[in-house]
Amino acid sequence: MSDDAVPATGLVPGKARPRGRFPHFRRAGDLVFVSGTSSRRPDGTFAGASADEMGTTSLDIREQTRAVIENLADILKAAGGGLADVVNVTTYLVSMNDFGGYNEVYGTYFDENGPARTTVAVHQLPHPHLLIEISCTAHIPTRSIP
Repeated sequence: MSDDAVPATGLVPGKARPRGRFPHFRRAGDLVFVSGTSSRRPDGTFAGASADEMGTTSLDIREQTRAVIENLADILKAAGGGLADVVNVTTYLVSMNDFGGYNEVYGTYFDENGPARTTVAVHQLPHPHLLIEISCTAHIPTRSIP
């Protein structure tokens, strides 16, 4: 494999490690499947989650959505593509009350010519500070190996 060849599966350096034994993405031919991604940073903190001096937590769906999509972009870049290659998105929201804020930010990255999308509400995500998680599938043609 050449130095610029894209791996078929992997953990992306500089991104938060998955909280289980699975990769950030997996390639199957020209399709790249990105595992559920959150706003978690490599240091274990979360974009869009803060606490004041009294311990009151503030969660921001817009900031979390932006961070999730940027994390997806970084993972897709490591797989040889980008957000323009996404063909399907599945979004998991802890509350449909956050749909408006999520949808507003999502619309700054994708429009009606973008990926097919499903959004569902779930009881909870793997951490109480998470409001959103997104998985996606991208079409990124494999490169010719010299």
